[in-house]
Amino acid sequence: MKLYFFPGSCALAPHIVLEWLGAGFEAVRIEKGDPKYLEINPLGVVPALEHEGRLYTQADAILHWLADSHPEAQLGGGGTPDSNFELNEWMAFLTGDLHPAFFPFFNTQRYTTSEAPEQLEAVKAAAKARIAHYYEHLDRHLSGRDFLVGGSRSVADAYAIPMLRWGRLLDRPFSDYAGLSAYLTRWEKDAGVRRAMQTQGLLK
Repeated sequence: MKLYFFPGSCALAPHIVLEWLGAGFEAVRIEKGDPKYLEINPLGVVPALEHEGRLYTQADAILHWLADSHPEAQLGGGGTPDSNFELNEWMAFLTGDLHPAFFPFFNTQRYTTSEAPEQLEAVKAAAKARIAHYYEHLDRHLSGRDFLVGGSRSVADAYAIPMLRWGRLLDRPFSDYAGLSAYLTRWEKDAGVRRAMQTQGLLK
């Protein structure tokens, strides 16, 4: 397998899962707009995973594929309708609510036709407020919990890690979210997480 990533992006999530699985894979850093990567993935986004001649894209789908391909690792939920729903519910929250909330923060100019600094700042401020709303919801859920879903690690934890690391880039101190801060601190000590972060150059 070959995982294409950009450091610190949501590609960190499948990178972590691959480390947890002990799977043989090559991590390939790409640069945004690289024409060679565009030949592989015309959308130019990460992650992308090559395996046996097929290209797998979209972080959520890749994570579910990895979990389904390695059921012995039990990273895909408890196997019951309710436990699977819980996993899918939180994955939908992470990929459909929290992750998109960061888009106007990272790429502010895409969300307004104005180039006025005050308008760009207004867009960024709105993004920060939306992120805070979602962080507060997640913080309440994670208070006193070690895992996002159930009583063991899952692909949802892997996706939550990069989403929470981005919170350190915001003006509001990440320590304001006690549950999130404790949760992320624990996971950043995990051996698989640390290997993925080291490969991506994210460890100081």
